Amino acid sequence: MKVFVTGGTSCYNSLADTLPLTFCEEYAKVMKTAETIALFEKYGFANYTRLPVVIVRGEGSRIWDADGKEYLDFFPGWAVSGIGHCHPKVVAAIRAQAGKLLHIPNNFYSEEQGLLAKAVAEHSFGGKCFFCNSGAEAVEAAIKLARKYTPAGRYKIVTMENSFHGRTLAAITATAQPKYHAGFEPLPGGFAYVPFNDIAAVERAVDGETAAVMLEPIQGEGGINVADKYYIKALRDLCDKAGALLIFDEVQTGMGRTGKYFAYEHYGMVPDIMTMAKSLGGGVAIGAIEAKPEIAAAFVPGTHASTFGGNSLACAAALAVFDAIDSEGLLANAVKMGAYLKGKLEALQKKYSFVKEVRGCGVMLGMELAMPGAKIVALALAAGLNINCTHDTVLRIMPAMTVTKAEIDKAAGILDSVFAEAK
Repeated sequence: MKVFVTGGTSCYNSLADTLPLTFCEEYAKVMKTAETIALFEKYGFANYTRLPVVIVRGEGSRIWDADGKEYLDFFPGWAVSGIGHCHPKVVAAIRAQAGKLLHIPNNFYSEEQGLLAKAVAEHSFGGKCFFCNSGAEAVEAAIKLARKYTPAGRYKIVTMENSFHGRTLAAITATAQPKYHAGFEPLPGGFAYVPFNDIAAVERAVDGETAAVMLEPIQGEGGINVADKYYIKALRDLCDKAGALLIFDEVQTGMGRTGKYFAYEHYGMVPDIMTMAKSLGGGVAIGAIEAKPEIAAAFVPGTHASTFGGNSLACAAALAVFDAIDSEGLLANAVKMGAYLKGKLEALQKKYSFVKEVRGCGVMLGMELAMPGAKIVALALAAGLNINCTHDTVLRIMPAMTVTKAEIDKAAGILDSVFAEAK
Protein backbone atom coordinates (compact mmCIF):
# COMPACT_ATOMS: atom_id res chain seq x y z
CA MET A 1 0.00 0.00 0.00
CA LYS A 2 1.30 3.44 -0.94
CA VAL A 3 0.50 6.39 1.28
CA PHE A 4 0.55 9.92 -0.07
CA VAL A 5 0.37 12.75 2.44
CA THR A 6 -0.56 16.20 1.23
CA GLY A 7 -1.54 19.11 3.44
CA GLY A 8 -1.97 16.86 6.47
CA THR A 9 -4.35 14.46 4.71
CA SER A 10 -3.36 10.87 3.91
CA CYS A 11 -4.68 9.14 0.79
CA TYR A 12 -4.23 5.40 0.52
CA ASN A 13 -3.59 3.61 -2.78
CA SER A 14 -3.67 -0.06 -3.52
CA LEU A 15 -0.67 -1.64 -5.17
CA ALA A 16 -2.49 -1.15 -8.46
CA ASP A 17 -2.50 2.60 -7.91
CA THR A 18 -6.27 2.74 -8.35
CA LEU A 19 -6.44 6.13 -6.61
CA PRO A 20 -4.10 8.56 -8.39
CA LEU A 21 -1.94 10.99 -6.49
CA THR A 22 -3.45 13.92 -8.40
CA PHE A 23 -6.83 13.12 -6.84
CA CYS A 24 -5.29 13.02 -3.38
CA GLU A 25 -3.62 16.37 -3.91
CA GLU A 26 -6.88 17.92 -5.12
CA TYR A 27 -8.86 16.39 -2.24
CA ALA A 28 -6.38 17.46 0.40
CA LYS A 29 -5.99 21.02 -0.84
CA VAL A 30 -7.62 23.63 1.37
CA MET A 31 -9.51 25.91 -0.96
CA LYS A 32 -10.02 29.59 -0.34
CA THR A 33 -13.38 30.77 0.93
CA ALA A 34 -14.48 32.25 -2.38
CA GLU A 35 -13.55 29.07 -4.25
CA THR A 36 -15.63 26.88 -1.95
CA ILE A 37 -18.63 29.19 -2.11
CA ALA A 38 -18.40 29.24 -5.91
CA LEU A 39 -18.31 25.43 -5.90
CA PHE A 40 -21.55 25.27 -3.93
CA GLU A 41 -23.23 27.88 -6.10
CA LYS A 42 -22.44 25.84 -9.19
CA TYR A 43 -23.08 22.30 -7.94
CA GLY A 44 -25.14 22.46 -4.74
CA PHE A 45 -28.80 23.00 -3.99
CA ALA A 46 -29.57 26.48 -2.66
CA ASN A 47 -31.88 25.21 0.08
CA TYR A 48 -29.74 26.44 3.00
CA THR A 49 -29.22 30.00 4.14
CA ARG A 50 -25.47 29.65 4.49
CA LEU A 51 -23.15 31.94 6.39
CA PRO A 52 -20.30 33.24 4.19
CA VAL A 53 -17.76 31.18 6.14
CA VAL A 54 -16.00 27.93 5.23
CA ILE A 55 -15.21 25.84 8.32
CA VAL A 56 -12.20 23.56 7.90
CA ARG A 57 -11.41 22.37 11.43
CA GLY A 58 -13.00 21.93 14.86
CA GLU A 59 -11.73 21.06 18.30
CA GLY A 60 -13.80 21.18 21.49
CA SER A 61 -15.69 24.48 21.53
CA ARG A 62 -13.58 26.08 18.81
CA ILE A 63 -13.77 26.05 15.03
CA TRP A 64 -11.52 27.59 12.36
CA ASP A 65 -12.38 28.87 8.92
CA ALA A 66 -10.45 28.59 5.66
CA ASP A 67 -8.82 31.96 6.30
CA GLY A 68 -7.47 30.85 9.69
CA LYS A 69 -9.95 32.77 11.84
CA GLU A 70 -10.92 31.12 15.13
CA TYR A 71 -14.46 31.13 16.53
CA LEU A 72 -16.04 30.04 19.78
CA ASP A 73 -18.81 27.64 18.79
CA PHE A 74 -21.80 27.97 21.10
CA PHE A 75 -24.15 26.22 18.69
CA PRO A 76 -21.90 23.34 17.63
CA GLY A 77 -23.11 21.41 14.61
CA TRP A 78 -26.70 22.55 15.12
CA ALA A 79 -26.52 20.81 18.53
CA VAL A 80 -24.88 17.70 17.04
CA SER A 81 -21.45 18.10 18.62
CA GLY A 82 -22.74 17.86 22.18
CA ILE A 83 -19.38 16.76 23.59
CA GLY A 84 -17.43 19.16 21.41
CA HIS A 85 -15.90 18.96 17.97
CA CYS A 86 -13.67 15.96 17.25
CA HIS A 87 -13.70 14.60 20.79
CA PRO A 88 -10.59 12.41 21.15
CA LYS A 89 -12.58 9.36 22.25
CA VAL A 90 -14.89 9.61 19.25
CA VAL A 91 -12.03 10.19 16.82
CA ALA A 92 -10.14 7.19 18.19
CA ALA A 93 -13.23 4.97 17.98
CA ILE A 94 -13.90 5.99 14.38
CA ARG A 95 -10.29 5.34 13.37
CA ALA A 96 -10.24 1.93 15.00
CA GLN A 97 -13.63 0.88 13.61
CA ALA A 98 -12.86 2.14 10.09
CA GLY A 99 -10.01 -0.33 9.87
CA LYS A 100 -12.19 -3.24 10.96
CA LEU A 101 -15.75 -2.95 9.65
CA LEU A 102 -17.81 -0.03 8.33
CA HIS A 103 -21.15 -1.54 7.41
CA ILE A 104 -23.01 -4.81 7.20
CA PRO A 105 -26.70 -5.27 6.40
CA ASN A 106 -29.13 -5.75 9.24
CA ASN A 107 -29.86 -9.35 8.36
CA PHE A 108 -26.60 -10.04 10.20
CA TYR A 109 -25.96 -9.36 13.87
CA SER A 110 -23.53 -6.55 14.73
CA GLU A 111 -21.50 -6.45 17.92
CA GLU A 112 -21.33 -2.65 17.91
CA GLN A 113 -25.08 -2.26 17.39
CA GLY A 114 -25.86 -4.68 20.19
CA LEU A 115 -23.53 -2.90 22.59
CA LEU A 116 -25.04 0.47 21.69
CA ALA A 117 -28.60 -0.76 22.24
CA LYS A 118 -27.47 -1.98 25.67
CA ALA A 119 -25.83 1.38 26.44
CA VAL A 120 -28.99 3.31 25.52
CA ALA A 121 -31.18 1.00 27.61
CA GLU A 122 -28.89 1.11 30.64
CA HIS A 123 -28.68 4.90 30.54
CA SER A 124 -32.45 5.38 30.19
CA PHE A 125 -35.57 3.31 30.86
CA GLY A 126 -34.50 -0.17 29.79
CA GLY A 127 -36.31 -0.26 26.46
CA LYS A 128 -35.37 -1.78 23.12
CA CYS A 129 -33.76 0.17 20.28
CA PHE A 130 -34.14 0.61 16.54
CA PHE A 131 -31.36 2.51 14.78
CA CYS A 132 -31.58 4.81 11.79
CA ASN A 133 -29.60 7.79 10.46
CA SER A 134 -31.22 11.01 11.67
CA GLY A 135 -33.76 12.63 13.93
CA ALA A 136 -36.36 12.86 11.19
CA GLU A 137 -36.01 9.15 10.49
CA ALA A 138 -36.37 8.44 14.20
CA VAL A 139 -39.59 10.46 14.30
CA GLU A 140 -40.92 8.60 11.25
CA ALA A 141 -40.16 5.29 12.97
CA ALA A 142 -41.84 6.44 16.18
CA ILE A 143 -45.00 7.44 14.31
CA LYS A 144 -45.12 4.13 12.46
CA LEU A 145 -44.51 2.16 15.67
CA ALA A 146 -47.27 4.02 17.51
CA ARG A 147 -49.75 3.29 14.74
CA LYS A 148 -48.65 -0.32 14.46
CA TYR A 149 -48.83 -0.99 18.19
CA THR A 150 -52.16 0.64 19.02
CA PRO A 151 -55.44 -1.10 18.08
CA ALA A 152 -56.93 -0.75 14.62
CA GLY A 153 -58.69 2.58 14.17
CA ARG A 154 -56.15 4.49 16.26
CA TYR A 155 -53.95 6.54 13.97
CA LYS A 156 -53.99 10.18 15.07
CA ILE A 157 -50.86 11.83 16.47
CA VAL A 158 -51.29 14.92 18.66
CA THR A 159 -48.35 17.33 18.55
CA MET A 160 -47.60 20.78 19.93
CA GLU A 161 -47.62 24.19 18.31
CA ASN A 162 -44.10 25.57 17.72
CA SER A 163 -42.74 22.04 17.70
CA PHE A 164 -40.11 20.77 15.29
CA HIS A 165 -39.77 17.10 14.39
CA GLY A 166 -37.83 16.99 11.11
CA ARG A 167 -38.04 17.51 7.36
CA THR A 168 -39.59 14.37 5.91
CA LEU A 169 -43.26 14.58 4.92
CA ALA A 170 -44.63 12.96 8.07
CA ALA A 171 -42.13 14.81 10.25
CA ILE A 172 -43.00 18.25 8.86
CA THR A 173 -46.67 17.40 9.24
CA ALA A 174 -46.03 16.52 12.87
CA THR A 175 -44.21 19.86 13.12
CA ALA A 176 -47.03 22.24 13.99
CA GLN A 177 -45.64 25.26 12.16
CA PRO A 178 -47.35 26.32 8.92
CA LYS A 179 -44.15 27.78 7.47
CA TYR A 180 -42.72 24.28 7.13
CA HIS A 181 -45.88 23.00 5.42
CA ALA A 182 -46.09 25.60 2.67
CA GLY A 183 -45.59 24.17 -0.80
CA PHE A 184 -45.68 20.52 0.26
CA GLU A 185 -49.44 20.01 0.38
CA PRO A 186 -51.32 17.75 0.53
CA LEU A 187 -49.78 16.66 3.80
CA PRO A 188 -50.37 13.21 5.32
CA GLY A 189 -53.52 13.02 7.41
CA GLY A 190 -53.93 12.04 11.02
CA PHE A 191 -52.22 14.88 12.89
CA ALA A 192 -53.75 17.32 15.39
CA TYR A 193 -52.07 20.40 16.87
CA VAL A 194 -52.51 21.93 20.31
CA PRO A 195 -50.77 24.73 22.24
CA PHE A 196 -47.67 23.75 24.22
CA ASN A 197 -48.06 23.49 28.01
CA ASP A 198 -51.88 23.47 27.72
CA ILE A 199 -53.21 20.20 29.13
CA ALA A 200 -56.84 21.18 28.59
CA ALA A 201 -56.17 21.52 24.86
CA VAL A 202 -54.64 18.04 24.76
CA GLU A 203 -57.64 16.61 26.62
CA ARG A 204 -59.93 18.08 23.95
CA ALA A 205 -57.78 16.69 21.12
CA VAL A 206 -57.31 13.13 22.39
CA ASP A 207 -60.11 10.75 21.40
CA GLY A 208 -60.72 7.12 20.50
CA GLU A 209 -58.73 7.53 17.27
CA THR A 210 -55.58 8.89 18.96
CA ALA A 211 -52.53 6.63 18.77
CA ALA A 212 -50.05 8.93 20.50
CA VAL A 213 -49.17 12.33 21.88
CA MET A 214 -45.70 13.50 20.80
CA LEU A 215 -43.69 16.44 22.10
CA GLU A 216 -40.24 17.81 22.81
CA PRO A 217 -39.76 18.26 26.57
CA ILE A 218 -37.92 21.45 25.66
CA GLN A 219 -38.82 22.90 22.29
CA GLY A 220 -35.56 23.74 20.55
CA GLU A 221 -36.33 25.31 17.19
CA GLY A 222 -39.57 26.55 18.70
CA GLY A 223 -37.71 28.94 21.00
CA ILE A 224 -36.29 26.98 23.99
CA ASN A 225 -39.74 26.54 25.54
CA VAL A 226 -39.61 24.30 28.62
CA ALA A 227 -42.47 21.95 29.46
CA ASP A 228 -43.95 22.42 32.93
CA LYS A 229 -43.59 19.50 35.35
CA TYR A 230 -47.32 19.45 36.03
CA TYR A 231 -48.02 19.40 32.30
CA ILE A 232 -45.80 16.37 31.65
CA LYS A 233 -47.28 14.44 34.58
CA ALA A 234 -50.79 15.28 33.37
CA LEU A 235 -49.87 14.11 29.84
CA ARG A 236 -48.64 10.79 31.21
CA ASP A 237 -51.85 10.30 33.17
CA LEU A 238 -54.01 11.34 30.21
CA CYS A 239 -52.29 8.97 27.78
CA ASP A 240 -52.55 6.07 30.23
CA LYS A 241 -56.26 6.73 30.72
CA ALA A 242 -56.96 7.15 27.00
CA GLY A 243 -54.90 4.18 25.84
CA ALA A 244 -52.58 6.40 23.79
CA LEU A 245 -48.79 6.33 23.75
CA LEU A 246 -46.59 9.17 24.96
CA ILE A 247 -43.66 9.93 22.65
CA PHE A 248 -40.79 12.16 23.70
CA ASP A 249 -38.76 13.69 20.90
CA GLU A 250 -35.34 13.97 22.55
CA VAL A 251 -33.37 14.51 19.35
CA GLN A 252 -32.06 17.83 20.68
CA THR A 253 -32.48 17.42 24.44
CA GLY A 254 -30.98 13.94 24.70
CA MET A 255 -27.48 12.72 25.47
CA GLY A 256 -26.84 15.00 28.43
CA ARG A 257 -27.58 18.45 27.08
CA THR A 258 -29.99 19.28 29.92
CA GLY A 259 -27.73 17.89 32.63
CA LYS A 260 -29.34 14.46 32.60
CA TYR A 261 -28.91 11.84 29.92
CA PHE A 262 -32.46 12.46 28.74
CA ALA A 263 -34.79 15.32 29.62
CA TYR A 264 -37.67 13.03 30.62
CA GLU A 265 -35.66 12.29 33.78
CA HIS A 266 -36.38 15.81 35.04
CA TYR A 267 -40.08 14.95 35.19
CA GLY A 268 -40.13 11.72 37.18
CA MET A 269 -41.88 9.72 34.48
CA VAL A 270 -41.02 7.54 31.50
CA PRO A 271 -42.27 7.94 27.91
CA ASP A 272 -43.46 4.94 25.90
CA ILE A 273 -41.26 5.80 22.93
CA MET A 274 -38.28 8.16 22.75
CA THR A 275 -36.43 9.48 19.70
CA MET A 276 -32.78 10.52 19.71
CA ALA A 277 -30.11 11.63 17.24
CA LYS A 278 -27.87 14.73 17.03
CA SER A 279 -25.36 14.33 19.92
CA LEU A 280 -25.77 10.54 19.95
CA GLY A 281 -23.02 10.03 17.37
CA GLY A 282 -20.66 12.81 18.44
CA GLY A 283 -20.70 14.17 14.89
CA VAL A 284 -21.40 10.94 13.00
CA ALA A 285 -24.89 10.55 11.55
CA ILE A 286 -27.06 8.24 13.64
CA GLY A 287 -30.61 8.27 14.97
CA ALA A 288 -32.58 5.90 17.14
CA ILE A 289 -35.86 5.19 18.83
CA GLU A 290 -36.19 3.44 22.14
CA ALA A 291 -39.49 1.85 23.11
CA LYS A 292 -40.78 -0.14 26.03
CA PRO A 293 -40.23 -3.84 25.18
CA GLU A 294 -43.90 -4.70 24.71
CA ILE A 295 -44.29 -1.79 22.28
CA ALA A 296 -41.07 -2.56 20.40
CA ALA A 297 -42.47 -6.05 19.75
CA ALA A 298 -44.93 -4.54 17.26
CA PHE A 299 -42.08 -4.10 14.76
CA VAL A 300 -41.74 -7.58 13.31
CA PRO A 301 -39.71 -8.43 10.17
CA GLY A 302 -41.02 -6.48 7.20
CA THR A 303 -42.64 -3.64 9.18
CA HIS A 304 -39.73 -1.19 9.22
CA ALA A 305 -36.06 -1.02 8.27
CA SER A 306 -33.09 1.23 7.56
CA THR A 307 -30.31 0.18 5.18
CA PHE A 308 -27.57 2.20 6.88
CA GLY A 309 -29.20 2.28 10.30
CA GLY A 310 -26.99 1.05 13.11
CA ASN A 311 -23.94 0.60 10.91
CA SER A 312 -20.77 -0.36 12.75
CA LEU A 313 -18.98 2.98 12.29
CA ALA A 314 -21.83 5.10 13.64
CA CYS A 315 -22.43 2.72 16.55
CA ALA A 316 -18.75 2.75 17.51
CA ALA A 317 -18.82 6.55 17.54
CA ALA A 318 -21.96 6.59 19.70
CA LEU A 319 -20.44 4.13 22.17
CA ALA A 320 -17.50 6.51 22.49
CA VAL A 321 -19.92 9.34 23.28
CA PHE A 322 -21.38 7.36 26.18
CA ASP A 323 -17.85 6.59 27.34
CA ALA A 324 -16.85 10.25 27.23
CA ILE A 325 -19.94 11.45 29.10
CA ASP A 326 -19.53 8.82 31.82
CA SER A 327 -15.76 8.88 32.28
CA GLU A 328 -15.35 12.66 32.09
CA GLY A 329 -18.27 13.65 34.31
CA LEU A 330 -19.94 15.63 31.53
CA LEU A 331 -23.45 15.48 32.99
CA ALA A 332 -22.20 17.28 36.09
CA ASN A 333 -20.27 19.72 33.92
CA ALA A 334 -23.40 20.45 31.88
CA VAL A 335 -25.24 21.33 35.09
CA LYS A 336 -22.40 23.42 36.50
CA MET A 337 -21.46 25.24 33.31
CA GLY A 338 -25.11 25.63 32.33
CA ALA A 339 -25.83 27.43 35.59
CA TYR A 340 -22.73 29.58 35.15
CA LEU A 341 -23.68 30.47 31.57
CA LYS A 342 -27.27 31.21 32.56
CA GLY A 343 -26.00 33.59 35.24
CA LYS A 344 -23.90 35.42 32.66
CA LEU A 345 -26.87 35.71 30.32
CA GLU A 346 -29.14 36.94 33.11
CA ALA A 347 -26.57 39.62 33.91
CA LEU A 348 -26.83 40.77 30.30
CA GLN A 349 -30.62 40.73 30.63
CA LYS A 350 -30.37 43.18 33.53
CA LYS A 351 -28.01 45.38 31.55
CA TYR A 352 -29.95 45.51 28.27
CA SER A 353 -33.66 46.23 28.29
CA PHE A 354 -34.26 44.49 24.94
CA VAL A 355 -33.45 41.11 26.52
CA LYS A 356 -36.87 39.93 27.68
CA GLU A 357 -36.14 36.50 29.15
CA VAL A 358 -33.44 33.88 29.67
CA ARG A 359 -34.73 30.29 29.84
CA GLY A 360 -33.65 26.71 29.41
CA CYS A 361 -31.90 23.90 31.23
CA GLY A 362 -28.29 22.73 31.39
CA VAL A 363 -26.41 23.86 28.30
CA MET A 364 -29.62 24.38 26.32
CA LEU A 365 -30.44 28.05 26.82
CA GLY A 366 -32.35 30.75 25.00
CA MET A 367 -32.50 34.54 25.21
CA GLU A 368 -35.74 36.08 24.02
CA LEU A 369 -35.25 39.55 22.59
CA ALA A 370 -37.66 42.41 22.01
CA MET A 371 -36.24 42.74 18.48
CA PRO A 372 -35.12 40.46 15.64
CA GLY A 373 -31.99 38.52 16.51
CA ALA A 374 -30.46 38.04 13.06
CA LYS A 375 -28.29 41.14 13.40
CA ILE A 376 -27.03 39.95 16.80
CA VAL A 377 -26.05 36.59 15.30
CA ALA A 378 -24.20 38.26 12.42
CA LEU A 379 -22.35 40.68 14.70
CA ALA A 380 -21.42 37.87 17.08
CA LEU A 381 -20.05 35.74 14.25
CA ALA A 382 -17.95 38.64 13.00
CA ALA A 383 -16.60 39.00 16.54
CA GLY A 384 -15.74 35.30 16.74
CA LEU A 385 -18.79 33.70 18.39
CA ASN A 386 -21.21 31.31 16.69
CA ILE A 387 -24.78 31.28 18.05
CA ASN A 388 -28.20 30.84 16.46
CA CYS A 389 -31.49 32.71 16.27
CA THR A 390 -34.81 30.90 16.02
CA HIS A 391 -38.36 32.19 15.81
CA ASP A 392 -36.93 35.55 14.76
CA THR A 393 -36.30 36.81 18.29
CA VAL A 394 -34.85 33.93 20.36
CA LEU A 395 -31.09 33.46 20.52
CA ARG A 396 -30.18 29.79 20.96
CA ILE A 397 -27.01 29.41 23.02
CA MET A 398 -26.11 25.75 23.35
CA PRO A 399 -22.39 25.09 23.86
CA ALA A 400 -20.87 21.65 24.17
CA MET A 401 -21.02 19.86 27.51
CA THR A 402 -17.24 20.19 27.66
CA VAL A 403 -17.37 24.01 27.69
CA THR A 404 -15.20 25.80 30.26
CA LYS A 405 -15.69 28.90 32.41
CA ALA A 406 -13.02 30.71 30.43
CA GLU A 407 -14.88 30.00 27.19
CA ILE A 408 -18.17 31.15 28.72
CA ASP A 409 -16.53 34.34 29.98
CA LYS A 410 -15.17 35.07 26.51
CA ALA A 411 -18.54 34.37 24.87
CA ALA A 412 -20.36 36.58 27.38
CA GLY A 413 -17.88 39.39 26.70
CA ILE A 414 -18.51 39.13 22.97
CA LEU A 415 -22.27 39.19 23.52
CA ASP A 416 -21.92 42.23 25.77
CA SER A 417 -20.03 44.18 23.11
CA VAL A 418 -22.45 43.01 20.39
CA PHE A 419 -25.49 44.02 22.46
CA ALA A 420 -23.94 47.42 23.08
CA GLU A 421 -23.43 47.88 19.35
CA ALA A 422 -26.94 46.65 18.52
CA LYS A 423 -28.46 48.97 21.12
